[in-house]
Amino acid sequence: MSSPRNNSSDRRRPGTVSIRDVAQRAGVSIATVSRTVNRIPTVNPELAERVWKAIEEVGYLPNTQARALVSGRSHMLGLIVSEITNPFFPELIQEFESLAVAQGYEVLIGSTNYDPVRTESLLRRLLQRNVDGVAIMTFGIEEDLVQKLVEREFPLVFVDAGPDLPNIQVLKVDYAEGIRQGVQHLAALGHRNIAFISGPLSQRSPNARREAFLKSMAELGLRVPPEHLVEGNHTMESGIVAMEKLIALETLPTAVMCSNDMTAIGALHALYRTTHKVPEDISVVGFDDIHLAQFMLPPLTTVQMSCKDLASAAVESLRACIEADQSKSQRKEWPIPTRLVVRQSTAFPRGSLPARVATASGRQSA
Repeated sequence: MSSPRNNSSDRRRPGTVSIRDVAQRAGVSIATVSRTVNRIPTVNPELAERVWKAIEEVGYLPNTQARALVSGRSHMLGLIVSEITNPFFPELIQEFESLAVAQGYEVLIGSTNYDPVRTESLLRRLLQRNVDGVAIMTFGIEEDLVQKLVEREFPLVFVDAGPDLPNIQVLKVDYAEGIRQGVQHLAALGHRNIAFISGPLSQRSPNARREAFLKSMAELGLRVPPEHLVEGNHTMESGIVAMEKLIALETLPTAVMCSNDMTAIGALHALYRTTHKVPEDISVVGFDDIHLAQFMLPPLTTVQMSCKDLASAAVESLRACIEADQSKSQRKEWPIPTRLVVRQSTAFPRGSLPARVATASGRQSA
């Protein structure tokens, strides 16, 4: 006597399920399943829905190499970032991967750590894997190192600037507006002696942020002495060193803006080692608005450059080139807005009347 059929056995191990099983379950042809899996836009939406439901029911895993042979595309995107230790980049990676996977792409991720040799090796691996497009999100990669990708005519997206060639998209970050808001916020509080800790000036993005700061100060008629401009390298360690240089000056600035949040966190750490308090003695402003910024003590006032905005624009611009969406692929620049997020690391400058009143009020309430 045969045992009754166990319905759970209908879902076999993924490796034993074929495209023929999916076609049979969905009641369509194998060709329709193939076109659906390869996301061919001419497939009837109702049929496509049936196919995807059948794929889920039978546990079918499409062969990505076979898909590449059929469609001529790998359905993979490359993402190049500077480093993993800076929390900004893991946040960016998470957003980019989530958006790409939702659009049917896998993501290959590499970190250059600002090393030219490592960068060349990474680019070579991406070429070998035949990715459909690459997002260069390193904020300062040397242009000659990406020429190999440009010559292959891969769709590319850069941050800030890129070669003026076909299939090149650029994410234009509005540094000027965010930093202007930061300077005007400090000036409205009464600050006049404002220092700036930049990133490595050999790179485009740190230069753009520094120039935005100087222009914003000039607009308010505020002079920036040379000793108030300190170069760092966008790490906490360099933020500590830079802040120590400012502390060693005969007169400490009443506020300091930093080229990124990691630098600002280093500056907070350096001040913590002294008798100077934030924001009572000196206000600190960062840039990026990484997730950690809101949990610092005090919570960090910073200029927000949204990882979600960057990732969304990068994925959308790459897809426009890869999938030949002429309405979007003709677009060369994708604006990325910035805005100031005010928290507790900024206040009235020390010695000012509002600061003295606030201090006296605090003592009375205590």
